[in-house]
Amino acid sequence: MHGTSSTARRLLAGEARALLTRLDRVQPFAVRETMLPAAAPSPAAQIGIERTLVAGRRELRGRVRAYLAWLDGEGAAASPAEMQRRFTALRWRFNDVLGQFDLFQQTVTQRSEHEVGLWLSGMDVAAADALDVPGRPFDPPPVVCYLDRGPGAAIRRARTRLPGGGASPIAIVRVPRERMVGGYGLSSSLCHEVGHQGAALLGLVPSLRTELRARVTGPGGRLPLPWALFSRWLPEIVADFWAIGKLGVTATMGLIGVVSLPRRFVFRLDPLDTHPFPWIRVHLGTAIGESLHPDPQWRALGELWSALYPVDGLNAEARALLASLTSAAPELAALLVSHRPQGREDVTLGRLFRPAERSPRRLIALYEAARRRPELLDRAAPTLAFAALGQARSAGLVSPEAESRRAEALLRGWALRSALATTAACARRSSPAVRPAVPRKAVPVGGGLPRHSLPEEESWAHH
Repeated sequence: MHGTSSTARRLLAGEARALLTRLDRVQPFAVRETMLPAAAPSPAAQIGIERTLVAGRRELRGRVRAYLAWLDGEGAAASPAEMQRRFTALRWRFNDVLGQFDLFQQTVTQRSEHEVGLWLSGMDVAAADALDVPGRPFDPPPVVCYLDRGPGAAIRRARTRLPGGGASPIAIVRVPRERMVGGYGLSSSLCHEVGHQGAALLGLVPSLRTELRARVTGPGGRLPLPWALFSRWLPEIVADFWAIGKLGVTATMGLIGVVSLPRRFVFRLDPLDTHPFPWIRVHLGTAIGESLHPDPQWRALGELWSALYPVDGLNAEARALLASLTSAAPELAALLVSHRPQGREDVTLGRLFRPAERSPRRLIALYEAARRRPELLDRAAPTLAFAALGQARSAGLVSPEAESRRAEALLRGWALRSALATTAACARRSSPAVRPAVPRKAVPVGGGLPRHSLPEEESWAHH
């Protein structure tokens, strides 16, 4: 038995040391990834990522060394089964923490691709603008985007639990490559996913569910069926509301591009899905748009969607459900617009997301002015520029090809200006005239992350 224990100890010690060699290959992104300066993530995002990975590597190295010390000490008398049990737990934790590296690597490695890197950096700028609301009611975390396959976008929200434990220092938005074809698809997906982050920071879903239940609870404390479904779908409805508030009709046109599916999927109600089924989701979008940015375009868009997917052929029960949902949609939109977020009783969501500059007429006026003076669109807030471009395409004033080219130029311009602004800020900080005599602890640009409790649920939210 002693020989078996000695062999097991030697084998597992070698495996543990091999983990250390694997860990040594995990280098900071700053010394292993090449990219254009304009393609780099924001300084706050880079600092947050590197600090998280440094902490993870330090923890793993400590765990492996503690295991080796145990093997050389009291563990030498342990049974091979106990040695293996402890090593298996160590390796499990090791792989979990390395999963964080793989997660962040996806967001950084693509930036080494020349054109893609510039697009992603421009998308980061647009995402930061999408998260910005009047009055800055929260400290916005850095947002980093990357491209992936598949039809739907998703977000891993900042300050939620990472696979290996700890909080994510950034919000990571996954955008499907097939959405990189113009302003409609890209901006709609981006603002919807950022809306999940913003809604979480404002605590909108819990407060809206409370108000919804207080308003429409029926006899016996039960919600009528349409409102019970709205309550279940609120996370996605609120994210759509956020996107429509930022983009106007561009958001709903982009949504149509995602949910234009075979008919059986458009009408399929999944009782476990938090997404409204596509047919009603578009109609909810038109109701929200009419409440935020009133214009005949919303009724026309709803009629077009119903013509594309007529209810003919559905049974009477299904048609009755659709009628009850569409009938309640304007009341739901009114509830959203008048809602006051917890801690912000001084302002309604309508005031946060219904600025005059997002009205259809103002957006068309901006686009027309930018045809004569292109710099007007270049210098506009990114979501406003996307909204104007999408409104113009919806009105038939710009072709899909021209819209796609203009959107790409905007992304490149935002990436360049962001990089130059960062360089200028660093130059000012390093100037001898303003350099502090005593070095201070580095703080990420935009401030640190507040302390909070980490939600246990999966933090990817899908479009």
